[in-house]
Amino acid sequence: MADAKLATNQDICLAMLRDNDRDRYLACLLSPQEKRGTLAALYAFNAELARIRDLVHEPLPGEVRMQYWRDLLEGSAHGSTAANPIAAALLTAIETHRLPRKTLVDMIDARTFDLYDDPMETRVSLEGYAGETASALIQLASLVLSPEEAPRSADAAGHAGVAQAIAGLLLLMPLHRRRGQLYIPLQILSATGLDRDAFLAGEDRSRISAAIEAFAGLGLEHLAKARGAGSIASAVFPAFLPATLAEPVLLKAQRQGSLLFDRPLQPPQWRRQLRMALSAGRRKI
Repeated sequence: MADAKLATNQDICLAMLRDNDRDRYLACLLSPQEKRGTLAALYAFNAELARIRDLVHEPLPGEVRMQYWRDLLEGSAHGSTAANPIAAALLTAIETHRLPRKTLVDMIDARTFDLYDDPMETRVSLEGYAGETASALIQLASLVLSPEEAPRSADAAGHAGVAQAIAGLLLLMPLHRRRGQLYIPLQILSATGLDRDAFLAGEDRSRISAAIEAFAGLGLEHLAKARGAGSIASAVFPAFLPATLAEPVLLKAQRQGSLLFDRPLQPPQWRRQLRMALSAGRRKI
């Protein structure tokens, strides 16, 4: 009965990913069958955090949703965990694979930034945010896939996660700009002669393009470091599959510059699926 309930919860996580994070859904399907459900639980938890800003109109309700997950991980859950299949599947994943709860709590704390419109101050701040979100997710997935091999790819996971996070922020930049959110560090804007208001106004297209090019360049820099960190064991490579989609986005953003406000940056679904499948076979980010 318990196994059937777990399978049902994991299936719900997969369905949630299919609707809300198609790329990580495919990454699950390209992972070993016996690991898919656990990876789906981790990725569904991440998707839940990522979409909180889309579900609330004010930061306070978002803080309440974040606190629900924080309390769950710290052992003071509200109500029955069984009523939330993602929460139940996540706790099972943590217990089965001895995943560090602090890493997941740190992910929640980092995601709290998304609820507000405060600017990202420095490159270090951005790298810290990416490290506690995208990089941490790769490392947790690696622990699920192979706890023996995971530590050997930690450096690659750190850099790959930053590259992936920057690519994701570039994809969402038109939405963030409409909201008044800014993830390009003020440090980069200042170097191109812009400030927060000037970037969000969108009028100085040449300087905005320079800032976007520098931002994408930072992502490519981390991607190069991830590739230079050594080979990634085949056992943990499925954890890196979502990060294999970063490079085309980063390169296109550099070419388009401010035009990404008006033109879609995301490659079509079939291209993303093909790239991920080929990367799974070649085991190269």
